[in-house]
Formats: sequence, structure tokens, C-alpha cells
Amino acid sequence: MALTDTFVKNTKPTGKPAGDKYRDGGGMYLLINTSGRYWRMDYRFSEKRKTLAFGVYPDVSLAEARARRDKARKLLAKGLDPNEAKKQARQATAAAAANTFEAVSREWLTKTVGDRMESTHGNVTTWLEKDVFPFIGAMPISTIGPRDVLGALRHMEVRGALDSARRVKQICGQVFRYAVATGSAERDVTQDLKGALAKPKAGHFAAITDPKQAGALLRSIFSYTGHTYTVAALKLSPLVFVRPGELRTAEWAEFDLAAAEWRIPGSKMKMRRDHLVPLSTQAVEILSNLQAVTGHGRYVFPSLRTGERPMSENTVNAALRGMGYAQEVHTAHGFRAMARTIMDEVLGERVDLIEHQLAHAVKDANGRAYNRTSHLPARREMMQKWADYLDKLRVGADVIQLKTA
Repeated sequence: MALTDTFVKNTKPTGKPAGDKYRDGGGMYLLINTSGRYWRMDYRFSEKRKTLAFGVYPDVSLAEARARRDKARKLLAKGLDPNEAKKQARQATAAAAANTFEAVSREWLTKTVGDRMESTHGNVTTWLEKDVFPFIGAMPISTIGPRDVLGALRHMEVRGALDSARRVKQICGQVFRYAVATGSAERDVTQDLKGALAKPKAGHFAAITDPKQAGALLRSIFSYTGHTYTVAALKLSPLVFVRPGELRTAEWAEFDLAAAEWRIPGSKMKMRRDHLVPLSTQAVEILSNLQAVTGHGRYVFPSLRTGERPMSENTVNAALRGMGYAQEVHTAHGFRAMARTIMDEVLGERVDLIEHQLAHAVKDANGRAYNRTSHLPARREMMQKWADYLDKLRVGADVIQLKTA
């Protein structure tokens, strides 16, 4: 006879040492003793008699116990042992609880630490700790869905960090792919977020153009303790203000330090024309010191992992982020705008010389494009004056403020 909720609730133990059994059908019964009321199921598997526990009443109701019995009987019909299935489920739950997003992320960070620069590694770690772990860090990575990740990224969008949100999405994708490879997750759920994030507004690269702020940036650069190549690239960036790609792919064969010149071939230039950069004494000093370290190879700023490739395109920007300069404040490309603005509005340099040094399209009075050696003495003097001015900014000397309308 099937049990009822009233019977299960009100029946008292009779005091039998083994307890009292009240059957409900399908092998399931209620075991009542002085300790409590327990749901059990007897069954046979591989010619052996076994017992499966379904929990304790009232935590597990009669209806829930019957549901668990029916599930167990379906497993038996498929030739599976319910006890073994229960054990495996328990192990899977424990594994999922151990493999939280934070735990997997930190394992991934440790495994891949040699794949990125120290400053970049620090930035990635900070992003995860600040913007991701507080929201999904404690969740088993196998249970996280696209909406969970999107929820964390939305907090970044709200504060206007649109570029960073897209970068963090990429980082999360790397963590998920690592989890797939190690068996902690089934797939990279960030693939479902294509088009879900707001796109940053197109515009100019962020740049510091105020002299006092520029001085603070230069002091940060000179106190930066990153890799030798990175430090040199940071110090040289404001002095030559070429495009970041032109700087990182610079080759020693392009330099004549005795003549204080850097001749960049047109194949590397945006305008596809050869470009000559007069080098200040400060720039020559930085390059001479670096030549003792990397001069045996092809690239002035080689990759940290192999000298066969140039420095990563993210290196200088990552270093700036590590110094506290957000993507929205100043970028590697921003050194060009810094030079363009201050040289014009503070130092009063000729705009055509500045534009020519920026490798922009500049034409003479007859409409002809200047060649790479045009106005070289004047440009050489301008570049030295600019380098000396940067030194004054860095040491905190009095500076002339930008003109105001």
C-alpha cells in the first residue's frame, strides 16, 4: 500500500533495534527509528543486493523521494548502477565547486605567465581581480553562461571603460578556452557575446597635451622599472614621436648614430615614403645604451621571447597602463599629438616642420611633396629644442602653459 504524507509525518518509531520499514512500492521504503525518518530503496545489480539512500524526511518530501526512486529505476533499466551514478554526480559537483572561474583563471595566469610581459601580466591580473572575480569568480566555470560574463562587462561599460571591457571579454575567452582544454568547461561562452558590447566612439588617440601633465608622465617613464627594452621604447617615444608600429619595428640597419639620424624605409611608413628622423643628443644616448644590449640582432626592440621578431604592438601601451595611464588618458600613439600640440602652441615651432616630422603629407609652395631631407637643419634644431624642453618638463622647471582662446 502506498504511503501518504500524513502517515509519513505522524508515524512514530516502535523501538525495534533495526527500525521500522514502511514500503511505498518500486523498492522504496521509509525507515523510521529513534534518530529520524530515512528514505531508502533496495535493488539488485550484477546479482548483488544493494541499498540506495534518498535523503531524510522532512528535508526530502514523499514526492521528491518518489521522483528520485523513478530516476534510479530508469538508470537500472539502462543497465546502470544508481549508486555509482550518484557517486559520480557527487564527484562532479565537488570538481565544479573546486574549479571556480577564479581558480581556473589563476591557474591559467600561472601557466601562461611567460607568454606576456610582466607589466601586461599585471594588467591582466588586475582586470580579472577588479572587474570579473567580484561577479563570477566564485561560480563553477562549467555553470557560467554568456549572460553571467556579460553582466560583469556591463559594469565596465557603465563607467565608460568601453575599450577595457572588450579587452576583458577577450581575456575571459582565453580563460574559457584553457578550461575547455583542461576539462573544466565544455565551451567558450564568450563566443556568444559577439556584438553585445558597446563600440568605443571613433576618434583621435588619447593624448596628454598639457605641459605639466606631460612632465608628470615623463617622470613616471623615467621611474618605470620594467624590462630594459620597454623602458628604452618609453623614453624614446616622446623624443621621436613616430607611429608606434614604426618604433617597435625599428632595425639597427636604419640608424646612423654618428650622424644622429634614423632613416625609415617607405615600406614601413603609412605614406609609403622614406622618412628621416633627426635624433637629439638624448635620443642618441638612449639608443647607444640599448645598442650594447640588442645591437647584435636585427631589431632595436626585439620580442622578449625571440630576437627574430620585433616587440609586441601592445608593449608600450601595456607599460603606460601599468603606470596608471588609462587607455582613455594617453596611448603610445598619443606622443605624436603631445609633440604636435606643445611644439606648436608652446614652443612656437613652424607647423610645416612639425607636420613634416610627423610624416604627414606636406607640400611646398609649388605643390610638390617634401622629400625626406627637406629642411633637415631646421628640423634637426627643432628636434633638439624639443628634447631639451622635455627634460625641463621632467625635472619640474617652469613651463609655459598652452594658449587659451
